[in-house]
Amino acid sequence: MSRNDALRAARLRAGWRSAEAAAAGLQAHGQRLLDDPHFTVSSRTWRRWEGPRPGWPSEETALVLHDALGRWPEDLGFATPPGWIRPEHHEENRMQTAHLLDVTAAALVPGPLAPQQVDPALVDYFQAQLEGHYRADMLLGPHDLIGTLGPQYQLIDKLTRSATGETRRGLLRVGAAYAALVGWLYQDAGDLSAAAFWRGVTQEIALRARDPHLVGYAMVNSAQVRTDLGDGAGVVDLCEAALDDDRVVPKIKVMAMQQQAHGASLLRDRAAVDRLIDTADRLLPRVNDDLPWGNACRRTPGYLEVQRATCYGRLGLGAEASTLWTQVLAAVPGTARRDRGVYMARHATAAATARQPEQAVEIAREVATIAVETGSARMRRELATLERAMRPWQDAPVGRDLAEALAPVTEGS
Repeated sequence: MSRNDALRAARLRAGWRSAEAAAAGLQAHGQRLLDDPHFTVSSRTWRRWEGPRPGWPSEETALVLHDALGRWPEDLGFATPPGWIRPEHHEENRMQTAHLLDVTAAALVPGPLAPQQVDPALVDYFQAQLEGHYRADMLLGPHDLIGTLGPQYQLIDKLTRSATGETRRGLLRVGAAYAALVGWLYQDAGDLSAAAFWRGVTQEIALRARDPHLVGYAMVNSAQVRTDLGDGAGVVDLCEAALDDDRVVPKIKVMAMQQQAHGASLLRDRAAVDRLIDTADRLLPRVNDDLPWGNACRRTPGYLEVQRATCYGRLGLGAEASTLWTQVLAAVPGTARRDRGVYMARHATAAATARQPEQAVEIAREVATIAVETGSARMRRELATLERAMRPWQDAPVGRDLAEALAPVTEGS
């Protein structure tokens, strides 16, 4: 008879040697956490949780389990019900909200502001800074960079209100690129609400700049958020809108096609995935513009095969995705730790889907270290996907090996 080994392993790590000890320990923990002397957990309930059909705890009990064991119920072997959204830990949530308000305020400074002389050379200055920020994103991850970009965007916005003519349009273009990067950082950090806000700012500034390339870029940025929300139809709508404008440079077309492929994978359409990525691949050699933003398609090794492998993984094509990830990762430099970690986590899931659990665990060990170092929520989400793919082996030694490998990540969740 199967059992819930994920919860059992967490119980033993907490030092609770029996169901009776676990129930008593969790009850005492919950009474302290909730300041509620009536919070109770029986040993019978705990035994059911460790059985083959653990059910789902109340939201209050889920919070206590997370605080006591460092993991949410879906990571402890419980069957996730439709519509479940993890509550944020109260202190972490307050800190994140305060930080979000601080940075978001950069886009909402009321006017009018005192006019000033704006030198056209400032456009080149901010563009040069932008390239450095892109490199820093690869090396640092989102949390260390968000606070740096907010004040810079605020300065660009302030200067834009005084500038005129081509200088103003240049500042609008570079301001849109900064807003897009802030949106990406929030997306990587797992805050999709803030990401959507900054994608909206990007779209607004692109329209004000009357730059068709930037408008297309902004729509692709918004499609990235829709991808993370699992909205395949929304992704396709935005990418088709970007491709409707024949004026856009090849780079925008490549970006829109690869993102539309992600939408197609969410809609379970493999033929469309291959058609879109193959078409983008034929167009890639024509990407030769000097625009300072959206250069991932030229900078990222195996850019389009990364997208194809990700789409194949989403479609459940484990063996094909695993083969592609092996090829892609051979070309990704070790310095690109955040992207490399995300790709490796997807590779591990593909290996599990291809029924190679030992390989999946071997890959996951390195990913766990990178996830802790970078603080990337994308990487943590990919590891959660891996855990779900490994559930067929949760009662086997390899399943316990995975729980051990991911302990540094789950304990810090």
